[in-house]
Amino acid sequence: MADNAMPNIAAQNEQAGQIDDEDPNMVQWRGNLVSEKEAKALRHVFDNLQDHFGHQRPDPRVRFNHVSLAHPGHGQKWHGDVDFTYDINGDHCNLNYIGMDVCVDLAPKLVHKHGQPMLKDHGRAWLYVYLPQLTIDKVKSYVKAGTGWDVSDEGFLEDPNRNLVAIEANLNHQSGPSFWVVKDKDASGGGISFSRIGSVQEVSAQPHQQRIHRGVGIFTVSIEVEGTPNFEPTPGVGNEAKLSFTLVSVRTWGITDCVAPIVYAPSKLHHRY
Repeated sequence: MADNAMPNIAAQNEQAGQIDDEDPNMVQWRGNLVSEKEAKALRHVFDNLQDHFGHQRPDPRVRFNHVSLAHPGHGQKWHGDVDFTYDINGDHCNLNYIGMDVCVDLAPKLVHKHGQPMLKDHGRAWLYVYLPQLTIDKVKSYVKAGTGWDVSDEGFLEDPNRNLVAIEANLNHQSGPSFWVVKDKDASGGGISFSRIGSVQEVSAQPHQQRIHRGVGIFTVSIEVEGTPNFEPTPGVGNEAKLSFTLVSVRTWGITDCVAPIVYAPSKLHHRY
């Protein structure tokens, strides 16, 4: 089944200049025309759920690559998108996505006494995902090793009692991240297959799905660094980078009751009012 909720990967990468000139052979992957190497990486991450970050998992065979920052023309923030290189049996393949073991929060949120939600646009423009502190620490170490940037704690809500971190994951407004549920075991190979049941926004609107879902989230990652408009900031001189995650797709194993959801705006995080 084509992952219709995903962006057109070929067009995205062509605009970003990321089609590999040394790999002119193009193939189809879920309705997108991509290079053979990229298709290999997409299958590795999306279809086979390999080399994603997770508690008690081996170190992912992926490198975070150096980020070129751009200034939007106003303000003090510089921005850049991170891309990744996967080592797939000795073949180095570039991709814009990483996977992490997460719990995706589709639970309903409290509302003000006047009927307004306390967490505006949760489940539509963004949502909380929860992951172990050890996992986010591992991601930070990969960012440092690959890009040179130290990662700030901005945007992370830590729960030291449970060793969990909540992050605000952005959602694509146009098509929405695809939401897949585990279907059955593949009788031929003993693997697990998934079935797409809609976008995250569509699923979160269904009352029986408004729970915490455990699975693998696949994200794009960008960084934001403070600086001055005329001088691009560089790592290693005191500045820290803020990480932003955009959820592209999620493969879920099922509902969990082991994680209590956030139901109102925590004071440590930026309120979305």
